[in-house]
Amino acid sequence: MGLDLIEISPKADPPVCRIGDYQKFLYQQKKKAKEIKAKSLKVVVKEIRFGPNTDDHDYNFKLKHAENFLKDGAKVKAYVFFRGREIVFKDQGEILLLKFATDLEDLAKVEQMPRLEGKRMILILAPKAKK
Repeated sequence: MGLDLIEISPKADPPVCRIGDYQKFLYQQKKKAKEIKAKSLKVVVKEIRFGPNTDDHDYNFKLKHAENFLKDGAKVKAYVFFRGREIVFKDQGEILLLKFATDLEDLAKVEQMPRLEGKRMILILAPKAKK
């Protein structure tokens, strides 16, 4: 009849098999895998850059952008970039990022606390799960 014996569950006792077209079975498996991949959540990371001496107006402007990014479901990577001798203001950069995290604590959870990597101090925020 041109049909194949397809093993569905080899670990079951006794193993479960089905009679059908093997090529059609493979096609359906690929189709299911493609649907699952399409439904999976794609994580977007948005970056926000500060200087160690960022003023209040600039800070609030960037804070509003971060709120919009988090509401859209994207992660936010905020960093303070130190140029030249500004590296001596590491504590100001850390205070700025911690203030940023506390201002966004109702929308996001801190995924990575402020950490110095080269000339950047990085803070990563992830959106809180919606109920």
